[in-house]
Amino acid sequence: MLFRTHLLFGFVLVLFFLPYIAAPLVFIPLVLIASLLPDIDSMHSYLGRSIWFRPLQFVMKHRGMLHSLSFCVGVSILLLLALPVTALPFFVGYGGHLLLDACTIEGIHLWWPRSQEIHGSVTTGSTMETGFFYGLILVCICLFIVRFF
Repeated sequence: MLFRTHLLFGFVLVLFFLPYIAAPLVFIPLVLIASLLPDIDSMHSYLGRSIWFRPLQFVMKHRGMLHSLSFCVGVSILLLLALPVTALPFFVGYGGHLLLDACTIEGIHLWWPRSQEIHGSVTTGSTMETGFFYGLILVCICLFIVRFF
């Protein structure tokens, strides 16, 4: 999926979970950032273009370890132990990214390093993804109305 779709889905997740969150000023930015993080292993992604992530891209392939539920759960547990308020927003944002990428033809490795992959039928950047993106806009509007009016 494209940057805009991941970010918008992260925003949908924020609007969905916001009424149940005690620290929204931590939750909101971390969900949005985490919703983009798995793609730092690709030099073609929005965050991956940064020179800071180039060394990582030389040793990791795109949609490898960083696109796995095992990595998401592992980092979430470490965050829970080190800085508990960050664990849930990280898991929600990162997991949301993985959910979307599992719907694509490229798929994800669910439990890396195991080779089992999950694939969908959406081509990244396709008309189907664009339709999904506009559907997410409608969901955002509905959630915004329900939450704030």
